[in-house]
Amino acid sequence: MSTKTSARNQRRNAVNNVMLTLTAVCAFLTVSTLFLILSYLVYNGGKSVSLDFFTKLPLAPGQEGGGMANAILGSAVIILLASVIGLPIGFFAGIYLAEFSPKKLGFVIRYTADLLNGIPSIVIGIVAWTVIVKPLHQFSALAGGFALSLMLIPITARGTEQFLLEVPRTMREGALALGAPMWLTVASVIVPAARKGIMTSMILGVARISGETAPLLFTALGNNFWSTSLNQPTASLPVMIFTHATAPYEDWHRQAWAAGLVLLGLVLIANITARAIVSRGASLPK
Repeated sequence: MSTKTSARNQRRNAVNNVMLTLTAVCAFLTVSTLFLILSYLVYNGGKSVSLDFFTKLPLAPGQEGGGMANAILGSAVIILLASVIGLPIGFFAGIYLAEFSPKKLGFVIRYTADLLNGIPSIVIGIVAWTVIVKPLHQFSALAGGFALSLMLIPITARGTEQFLLEVPRTMREGALALGAPMWLTVASVIVPAARKGIMTSMILGVARISGETAPLLFTALGNNFWSTSLNQPTASLPVMIFTHATAPYEDWHRQAWAAGLVLLGLVLIANITARAIVSRGASLPK
């Protein structure tokens, strides 16, 4: 080996070692930051989580105690509404993109979905306020669910499309060769083959919208009591965290930490569920 070649290899090894060290440091900083946030949240929120937090309503400002039972239920209702609206639309949009859309129209729809994914959530809230809240002169859980569904649709559509495209083309050709029409091939062969991946994208989409606050400030607003109708202002955990964290009451700060821990736990469960589905086979059933 010549001296020139040896020097070149030494330079390459040096650059390789520097880059490996740099990436390792960046990965360590990322993981450390995450665990620092989680530890701080668990430390402050764990001391405040109790049975009262899950079963009682908020008390008047300045009074200690109470809970966020109405916010927990309100969040569940709003997310359920968003899922009922957004998941079917996103699912069928993904099927259209993967199986039926012309090239140019598909490009436009994909670009629109990606653009909608990048729109700040507060803009989504303003749109929902203009479309539902302002004409009805009423904040409501329905408006909140509509706002979150606008965020859920593109996530579900792009996830569904991606997993459908991973299904081998031979499965499509085999079903069509047996005389099955395209719609039956999609319904009975392609979608079942990609069901685990599609389910994963839906779960992650729901987890993504669960912590959104800005759209709900413009739509569901909030309520310190039980909401008996979808047309009433409805409490939610993200909004309650915001209002309690910015209030001048120490007990409200304590409850805000507890609410943050509960919300994080719910999102964590959703992500673990999605990971479990992926680990058992994201695309094709055995």
